[in-house]
Order: sequence, then structure tokens, then C-alpha cells
Amino acid sequence: EVQLQASGGGLVQAGGSLRLSCAASGFTFDDYAIVWFRQAPGKEREGVSCISSSDGSMHYTDSVKGRFTISSDNAKNKLTVYLQVNSLKPEDTAVYYCAGATGYYHCSGRPRPDGMDYWGKGTQVTVSS
Repeated sequence: EVQLQASGGGLVQAGGSLRLSCAASGFTFDDYAIVWFRQAPGKEREGVSCISSSDGSMHYTDSVKGRFTISSDNAKNKLTVYLQVNSLKPEDTAVYYCAGATGYYHCSGRPRPDGMDYWGKGTQVTVSS
């Protein structure tokens, strides 16, 4: 059974940092991508960052470029994808979700939520001004 679990959210002041983690269990696919989405109250779910095992591509939405960094660790066949979020702004406040897409996937543009095969429960990030 595939399970994705996001963690690491919290309440921080503007300018602060957090490290979000997405632990993927049962995720034994050769080709896949892990995408971080976020959803603020009253707004659509937005793809924030993506990392692909298929071709090593990574992508960030424009609003987080230079502030967020995605990385993955697949030691001992246990996949964890991290999102280091720095220089946080109040507009980064949202529930952050990690999602997985199986098969060949090139990270670019705007990831579509309906293109994901698996979702984890979100983790709340709140940035105070």
C-alpha cells in the first residue's frame, strides 16, 4: 500500500525557515515524481515544487524560486522528499501537501492536481508578519 505523509509544518515569523518532509512508504516505482502543492484558504491548490526520478528534473513555481529547495533521499529504499522553505512570507501560509505521480514525469510548468496518483495529508504552514 502506498502512503505519503507530509510533516514539518508550523508557525514561524516572516523571514523564518522550515523543513517539510514527505515520507513515502510502499513507493517502489522506477519512474515517478513527487510534487509539493499548497492550498491557502479560499484559493486553488497550487503546485509549488516538483522532483522527478525519471529524468532528474526539478521545478519551482515563480513565487518560491530562490527561497524553496526540493531534495530527495532514497536510502535503504525508503523515499523521503524534503522541501526546505526559507525567507518565508505571510503569503506562503497554506496547507502543504505532497503528492506522487507514477510513470515517466518531467517536472515543468504547473503540475495539475488531477495528474497525481497518490496524495498525503497536508501539513499546515503559518507565517506571521
